[in-house]
Amino acid sequence: MGITQKLSLMLEHLIDGSLEFGKNLIFAIIVYFIGRYVIKFLMRLIEKIMLRRKLDETLRSFVSNLVKVILQVTLFVFIITILGVRGSSIMALVASAGLGIGLALSGTLQNFANGVLLLLFKPYRVGDYIETQGIGGTVKAIQIFHTILVTSDNKTIYIPNGTMSSSLMTNFNQQKTRRIEWNIGIEYGESFDKVRQTILEVIGTEKRILNSPEPLIELNQLADSQVVVIVRVWVKVDNYWDVYFATNKKIYETFNQKGINFPFPQLTIHQ
Repeated sequence: MGITQKLSLMLEHLIDGSLEFGKNLIFAIIVYFIGRYVIKFLMRLIEKIMLRRKLDETLRSFVSNLVKVILQVTLFVFIITILGVRGSSIMALVASAGLGIGLALSGTLQNFANGVLLLLFKPYRVGDYIETQGIGGTVKAIQIFHTILVTSDNKTIYIPNGTMSSSLMTNFNQQKTRRIEWNIGIEYGESFDKVRQTILEVIGTEKRILNSPEPLIELNQLADSQVVVIVRVWVKVDNYWDVYFATNKKIYETFNQKGINFPFPQLTIHQ
């Protein structure tokens, strides 16, 4: 066989291979777009089923995220199989690189495991306001690797589940009630009984303040320039900030109406 024939044969093989790969590539692209549509359809279906069964929102978020990842990985494997990569080759590659992948993903797998533990023990749920690592926010979602918080100034923060499981965390919504505390400064010489009665009147007009446990009003501190009166009341968790700010305003206005003076720093000089 001459050189010309060999080149012609190689060219034929190259053209045949290119045509075959081209057909596979077009088929793979079609499968990709169809697969994306199917995944979206299945995710909506799964979400409807979970809503119908009234599953906890935290569990729904985690399951949806997990199923979506599994479906996307399955689609990816199917596409590369269409492109000519054999399943046995994929398994051999994964097996040979297993140790390296395991070491590289150790932190990620730990986050996944801790995400499962968070769902089982439920130290917080979607919608709870929590503080951890000096960060406070409302839980938006618990994903397979991260917990998503939205801060009060509308910043989105992703915290690894491993960090959430191993660090100190405060949940402000786990209990049904919460205590509000004020430390109110008044001038020396003001009648404590008058101040106490005035605060009781203010508290009595706020229907969201609970009667049990009873409100506490006591003289807490004799400071340098003021007498500090401590006030403690209990409210439902959802009413905390509304009652706090509303009562602040009422106390300020009522003290002014009744001539109860707020202190300011004073310095007495003897000559």
